[in-house]
Amino acid sequence: MHPTSTFVPSFLKAITDNTEESFRSIMSEPSPGVFTFEMLQPSFCELLVSEVENFEKWVNEAKFRIMRPNTMNRYGAVLDDFGLETMLDKMMESFVRPISKVFFSEVGGATLDSHHGFVVEYGKDRDVDLGFHVDDSEVTLNVCLGKQFLGGELFFRGTRCDKHVNTGSQSEEIFDYTHAPGRAVLHRGRHRHGARATTSGHRINLLLWCRSSVFREMKKYQKEFSSWCGECLREKKERQRASLAATKWETLVAIYFLTVHDKRVAEERERIYDMTSFCIINAGLVLFMLMYS
Repeated sequence: MHPTSTFVPSFLKAITDNTEESFRSIMSEPSPGVFTFEMLQPSFCELLVSEVENFEKWVNEAKFRIMRPNTMNRYGAVLDDFGLETMLDKMMESFVRPISKVFFSEVGGATLDSHHGFVVEYGKDRDVDLGFHVDDSEVTLNVCLGKQFLGGELFFRGTRCDKHVNTGSQSEEIFDYTHAPGRAVLHRGRHRHGARATTSGHRINLLLWCRSSVFREMKKYQKEFSSWCGECLREKKERQRASLAATKWETLVAIYFLTVHDKRVAEERERIYDMTSFCIINAGLVLFMLMYS
């Protein structure tokens, strides 16, 4: 894999500069945690599609059974199975991990150390759509390779941990994305998504599920994931609001009782003052009478 023949110049420059500013200069973030950018050269897309088609032709002619990409896709191929493991390792380490380190550090973006790379195919006589799911990855790279097609939009519905994977979505989490050849989508693996029906043509996408063994080990000892799970964050904010409301109520009650107490103290002081004044006046009158009697 030669970088200049694989990636578009803007992407290569951003990777070379290796700063958040350089990455953001080529990216858009149309929905929180979903980044899109131009990535692959058209010639590389065509070459990879050709390799996949030749592999599938050989499989069919040899009547050889191959492992499909995952439990949901019936069409496509695992790229590691025909000699592309080294290329995909290089892609993850040198081109995906630097970006993930910046934007997905809370899910192990800086420690990605393994991958599952594959292509999926949609269209006539292939998979039509893909149901709502999460990926077995910390970070997912999804690049459309072609060809001509209609439909097949990705729909995103917010990031969730295992506990909250089936909870509802907030309005700001709902987003649909339309594929374009050579253009990439980068998102957390736990970002719930699916693919709408490809209504015509033939769509092929490259998927790279990037994983972090460090993050997976650390996650075993955590119970709350508000740094990336939308529902954990919502629950945390609810707890904070409830705690703040309780604190405000306790403060108001304390102020009320202090006010009542202060009022009673003032009334007692006034009563004592009145009694003292009365006694002083009476003593004065008695003294006066004694003096002139």
